[in-house]
Amino acid sequence: MTDILSEEEMRAALFGGASTATGEPSRHQDYNPLPLPASRTPLTKPLVSRLRVTLHVTKVYEGPLELFVHDVNTLGSLVAEAEAKAAAKKKKYRYFELVSVKSVQV
Repeated sequence: MTDILSEEEMRAALFGGASTATGEPSRHQDYNPLPLPASRTPLTKPLVSRLRVTLHVTKVYEGPLELFVHDVNTLGSLVAEAEAKAAAKKKKYRYFELVSVKSVQV
């Protein structure tokens, strides 16, 4: 079973009988792309529901409270609260008190 196959025979075995020489360009049917549709009027964006988390934050314990509002692209209130606290931590706030979590259409 030690048959030595030529390159053309290997190509025919792997890719089928219709093989072309490597130097010849392959013949493809004419490619006719579909015409582009007429320019559409821009559609309005679909309403996206977000959660708006409101926190009272402060940098020092029992210091002056500031209102921190953060919009989150999620529907889970616990996830939204965690993301809002993480955003507040990035702004160097240390103490948080949750005020509200409301759904907002943007």
